[in-house]
Amino acid sequence: MAALIPMWLGRAIEAFNAFVLVYFLVLNASYIMLFFVSLAEVIRFLRRTFFSDYQQILKSDMTLPISLIVPAFNEEKTIVDTVKSLQMLNYPEFEIIVVNDGSRDATLKQLLTGFELRRVDRVFKRSLPTNAVRGLYASPLLPNLTVVDKERGGKADALNCGINLSRYPLFCSMDADSVIEDDALLKAVKPFMEYPDETVAVGGIVRCVNGCTVTEGRVTTIALPPRALPIFQVVEYLRAFLSGRLGWSALRALLLISGAFGVYRKSTVVDAGGYDKHTDTEDLELVLALHHLCRSRGRPYRIVFVPDPVCWTEVPTTWHVLRRQRNRWHRGMLQSMWRHRRMFLNPRYGIMGLVVFPYFLFFEALGPFIEVLGYVSVPLAWALGILNTKFFLMFFAVAVLFGVFLSVSAILLEEISFRRYPGWQDLWKLVACGVLENFGYRQLLAVFKIQAFWEYLRGLRAWGGMQRVGFDRPSAAGAKSP
Repeated sequence: MAALIPMWLGRAIEAFNAFVLVYFLVLNASYIMLFFVSLAEVIRFLRRTFFSDYQQILKSDMTLPISLIVPAFNEEKTIVDTVKSLQMLNYPEFEIIVVNDGSRDATLKQLLTGFELRRVDRVFKRSLPTNAVRGLYASPLLPNLTVVDKERGGKADALNCGINLSRYPLFCSMDADSVIEDDALLKAVKPFMEYPDETVAVGGIVRCVNGCTVTEGRVTTIALPPRALPIFQVVEYLRAFLSGRLGWSALRALLLISGAFGVYRKSTVVDAGGYDKHTDTEDLELVLALHHLCRSRGRPYRIVFVPDPVCWTEVPTTWHVLRRQRNRWHRGMLQSMWRHRRMFLNPRYGIMGLVVFPYFLFFEALGPFIEVLGYVSVPLAWALGILNTKFFLMFFAVAVLFGVFLSVSAILLEEISFRRYPGWQDLWKLVACGVLENFGYRQLLAVFKIQAFWEYLRGLRAWGGMQRVGFDRPSAAGAKSP
């Protein structure tokens, strides 16, 4: 067969396969480097926090108050639990601002009846432009709770509205389907206390609440979900946060703070123009805008990830919803990178321009194409008789081992540090899914990203609904504490 094909085609396929090999080696070398940076950072973090007394932060007069902003669109199943969980936060002074962004379900009704809200008049400064506010509501039972009803404008618009209404110098953005642990704010505010003049944003870790039991707005039993798809995401989240963002944060090059849980200095965010409505991932866009603003002004600043403030969030349970979520994430990344393209290879922006932007362009934006083309070119080379079968089998085995190593390493970081999944059965499930995700799951994610790239080129904008299952409730026999 090899003698019947044009020489140029055979050489082209061989050259591309060699390129895929080099690309794979460089990519995985960067992953391994980030893992060891993350490992060193976890060890330093544990040594630092072993002697930390968060009671000092709780009792200190210098602790900055925080405004919690919860944008909500069609969140009737979880919104009351979310607000209840926030009310139980262990923090000296905070307010809760729920922004009902034109929900079409009973979100507003659930809030009105659940907390005996009454309509109020209040003057506030519109520092950031937003869609019209239809009404403000307050509760005599909870004086620190404000509910805003506004016209539909999207999550970024809702967050900007919350910023306008906020009274405190720091604000925390979070999702309405999330549950924050009661000491999360104390842990997240610590970098603002340690570096008050430099810290502009802090992100915490996001974990999957699927399978856990939520009682009165608190996660009371930690467990893995029964189905494989959410467990794949548990492993993926551990890898992304503990082996990824922790490493980038240690390198002072954090690109993303999850929209599910992040604390920001309000004045800097307002200077950066607030959340941008022209991208599909407002959290990534804001962090890039903060980097852009501070680097342009030559201002010393810190944007950091802290691994122990925990936010629990519901993840997709069907492939259809997962595809829509990942399409939006990847499409939003492409939008934000294009909007801030002047940072690319620009020494003025330091490590962000010289390392982070090229990395995300070549490995995150273009990576899915190279991965899928590799899956096509290798069988083609085999069919044409120009594939070294022994070499291919060795390469495939090493590729799978790399993927397994990265996933199991993230689970190891979890096990030696925070141990949120204490049972051996859960640990073995995580390890098993860390192996199995390399055979189908990660390949489908690459296909989803290619679809997102095509949608980006066509200028499509879509959020995509996330059908909420709702939190698991305790059985009649009660629930165990984590």
